[in-house]
Amino acid sequence: MSCRSVHSNRPSRIVLADYVLSDSHSQVGVHSRTGHCGRRTAFQSIVDNRATIHNPQRLCDNGTNFVHPALNSCGNEEACGLPTGNASTMWTIGKEFPPFVQARNLSREKLHTMTGMEAQHNETEAAGKPAAKKTTRTRKPRASKQATFIAEAPAMPIAIKEPGQFGRVNILNCQPSVEDDVYAARVEIGEQFTVSAQVFMEGRTKVGATAVLKNPRGRIMARVPMTVENAGLDLYTAKLQAGEHSTLNPWDAEFAEVKKQLGNWRVAIEGWEDTYGAWLHDARIKVDVLSDVENTLTSGSELLTRWASTRDANLNAEQRKTLREAAKSMMDTSLDAKSRLTFADNADIEALHETNPLRDGLTSSGDHVFHVERPKSSFSAWYQFFPRSEGAYLDDNGKKVQGNFHTAVSGLERAKAEGFNIVYLPPIFPIGVTNRKGPDGALNAGPDDPGSPFGIGSELGGHDTVDPLLGTMDDFKAFCQRAHELNLEVALDFALQCSPDHPWVKEHPNWFRTKPDGSIAYAENPPKKYQDIYPIDFDNDLEGIEREVERIMNLWIDAGVTIFRVDNPHTKPVRFWQDVIAAVTKKHPEVLFLAEAFTRPAMVRALSYAGFTQSHCYFPWRNTKPQLEEFLQETNGKGGYYQHNTFWPTTPDILTAYVRDGGVAAHAIRAVLAALGSPSWGIYNGYELIENRQRADAEEQSSNEKFEIKVRDWSAANRIGISKLLTSLNEIRSKHAATTSYHNLTILPSANENIIAFARQTEGRFTKDGRTDTLIVVVNLDPYNEQQSSIHVDAKALGLPTEHPYRVKDQLTGREYDWSWDNFVSLAPWADVAHVFHVETGEQPLD
Repeated sequence: MSCRSVHSNRPSRIVLADYVLSDSHSQVGVHSRTGHCGRRTAFQSIVDNRATIHNPQRLCDNGTNFVHPALNSCGNEEACGLPTGNASTMWTIGKEFPPFVQARNLSREKLHTMTGMEAQHNETEAAGKPAAKKTTRTRKPRASKQATFIAEAPAMPIAIKEPGQFGRVNILNCQPSVEDDVYAARVEIGEQFTVSAQVFMEGRTKVGATAVLKNPRGRIMARVPMTVENAGLDLYTAKLQAGEHSTLNPWDAEFAEVKKQLGNWRVAIEGWEDTYGAWLHDARIKVDVLSDVENTLTSGSELLTRWASTRDANLNAEQRKTLREAAKSMMDTSLDAKSRLTFADNADIEALHETNPLRDGLTSSGDHVFHVERPKSSFSAWYQFFPRSEGAYLDDNGKKVQGNFHTAVSGLERAKAEGFNIVYLPPIFPIGVTNRKGPDGALNAGPDDPGSPFGIGSELGGHDTVDPLLGTMDDFKAFCQRAHELNLEVALDFALQCSPDHPWVKEHPNWFRTKPDGSIAYAENPPKKYQDIYPIDFDNDLEGIEREVERIMNLWIDAGVTIFRVDNPHTKPVRFWQDVIAAVTKKHPEVLFLAEAFTRPAMVRALSYAGFTQSHCYFPWRNTKPQLEEFLQETNGKGGYYQHNTFWPTTPDILTAYVRDGGVAAHAIRAVLAALGSPSWGIYNGYELIENRQRADAEEQSSNEKFEIKVRDWSAANRIGISKLLTSLNEIRSKHAATTSYHNLTILPSANENIIAFARQTEGRFTKDGRTDTLIVVVNLDPYNEQQSSIHVDAKALGLPTEHPYRVKDQLTGREYDWSWDNFVSLAPWADVAHVFHVETGEQPLD
C-alpha cells in the first residue's frame, strides 16, 4: 500500500518510540520499525509539529515548512528518487535524515509523543511483513527532555508541487511571469513590487495565501499575507521589497554591502485552507439561528486549541495563552451561545488570524525568480551634454573654439546642481574625415566643421581611443574622477558603427557588407542616407566582433564608465547583445545598459530580456490625455518588470511639435510628466534655455549639436525658470519613496480632457520613516490656456481617510489644501502648470 492511500484529513495521535535527534546540524534521525512507508510517516509526525523541511539546494535558516517533493512518494530510496550512495545522506533505517530536514528549536531534545498516521499504517504493514529486527541501540529519552505535543495537527501538507501537478490547495498563474519564467522579472534593490496568484480549493472551502521572499542564499526574508484582489477570479496579491533602497555608487566603499543583496531572489506562493475563517463564517450563521450550536462551538474550541499548538503559526506565549483561554471559555455552558462565540469572534483573535493564521493543507508553488539589480537600475535621473560644447567660446574672429574634458567639468557641476545623478556623454572617439557631415547633416562639411561624433573612427583610432581634441585618456579618467566626487555616474554612448576611416575597415574588412562593385555599403534608412557611417555585418565573424566589443567596453569601465547608452541596438542581432552584456556584467556586475531603440515593441522587449537595464521609449510622442494614461499604465504595469522605460522630453534627435510650439509652459509640463511619470527620466542640456527651433525637414533641433559646437549663455537659465523646476523635481524624487517604483502608479479620474492626474504610493513598511508615502500629481496639458477640473480620489483604495478630509501640500509651491473624495483644481500655464501634492494624514510611523 502506498503512503498516499492512507493519507487522511482526520488527525490522530500515537507514541513514536526508538528515534534519536542528532547534534549535527540539528538534523533529525529516526529509527523505525515500519519499513519504507514508516520512514514517510515518521516525517509526517515531524511536519505536523512544524519541524523544518528543506530543499537540499535551498536551505533556510529561520525555519519554515517546505516539504521535499520526494516525501509524496513511497518505497525504497531509488523509487523515491532519494540518495543511495552516501551514508551521511541515506534514508536507510537507523540513519540520519539528509541535510534538508531540520527540527526548529528541537536540537538535543527527544520527542516522545507525535501526531501522524503511524498506527493505521503499521497495522497494514504488519499484515504482510515480519517485524524488523532491531539493529541499533538507542537511549530512552529523559523525562526532563521530553517535548510532548498533545493537540491535534492537520494532515501533512502536500509539498511543493511538481510541474503540472496540483497540491492540496490549487495555485495558478503566479505573476509576474513571461515565457515560462525563462526571463526573470527585474527590480531595483529596495523597489516596491507586487506579486499575484490564483489560489483556491474545491467547493466553498475558504483559502488564504502567503508570499514568501527568499534572498540569493535561500534565506527567507519575508512572509507577507496576500490580500484578495478579485474574489471572482480567486486572485490574491502582495507587495514585497527585496533589500533596502540605497543611493550608494559602485565606487563607494559601502557598496560591497549592497552588492551582497544583488542577484536572483525568489518568491514562492503558499496556499492554505483557512479553517478558522470557514468555521467562523458558518458559526456566526448557526449561532444566530441556534442551529447545531453545541457541535459548532465544540469544533471551534478544538480548532483554537490546535491552532495554539501549531508551530507553523509562530505564536508567542501570550498569543498561545489567548487562544487556549478562548477555547476553554467557549465550552462554558453557563453562558448563552452568542456570548460563547464572542470568545472566538473578536478583534484579538481576528488580529492573530491576519498575522499568525492556522494554515491547514499547506501547499507551495515553485520558486519564481526576481533579478534584483543595483541602485539606479530603475530609479535614476540622467543629464546629457556634449563635452565639446562645454566651455566653448567665440574667439576674436568669431570662430568657435571647442571645449574639452577640462572645461566639461562645468557640465558636471550643472548636472549636480540640478539634482541629476547620471551624466551621459555622446561618443568621445576620433571623428572620421571621409564623407564628414556639415551643419544639420549637410553632405559637404567645411574645413572648420567638427563632424558628427557618431561618425566614429579616423587614422587616430577607433572606439578605444579618445578624440585628441577633447584630451587624453588621462584627462577622461580625471573627468570621471571629478564626476564620482560629485556623486555622478558617467554613462558613455556606444554606437557600434564606423566612419570610412575607422581602423576596423582595413583590419577587419569581413566585418562590413560590400556591394556588387566591391565598395562597402554605408548606412541607409531610405530616403535617408548616412554616407559617413558604415554599419557592421554580424554574419561573418560574430564571435570576433563580440570579443572586440567586450575588450573595448572593459577599457572604458576601467577608465570610470559605469553605464553604456547603446545607440540603435535594434539594428544589431539581439543574441549579440545578450552575449556581450553577459560577458561584461560577469566581470563588472555593476555596469548598466540603456537601449536607444525607437522601434517595434517586440524588439524593445527582446532587448530588455537580453540584458538592457533601461530603454528609451515613445514618451515624447504621447501628448494627449488618453495617450498619456495608456502609456503611464503600460510603463508602470506588468511591463515594468522587464522593460524600464526612461522618459526624455527631448533628445538631440527628437524635438516634437508640442515642445516646439508650446514654449516655456510646454517644457515645464513635459518635465513634470517625465520626472514623476517614470522612476527614470532624462534631460538633454539646453532644455533649460528653451532650445526649440526645429529643422524644416526633420523632427529635431536646427543648428543641431550632433553636427556643430554650441556656445550657450547659461546666465539666461535662471530667468527662464526651467532650471529651477528641474531642481525642484529632482528634490521631490529624492525625498519621496513613492517616486522610486515602476509598480505603484494609479490613474485618477478627472473631468477635463486637458488635465491628467495620477497617484504614486509606497506603503510605510517600505519607507525609511515607516510612514506611507503618497503623491498626487495633477498636470494641465494645455500650454496655452487655464484649465479647471474635478479630480476623484478613491480614498479607500489608497488607504486615505474616508470620513473626513486630509491635508495635501504642494511640493512645488508649499501651498496646502484639504482634499477628500472629489476635489477642484485650476491650473494656468502662466502660473502653475501642475500640482505635486504630498498627502499628510498624520500617520504615525511603523515600529
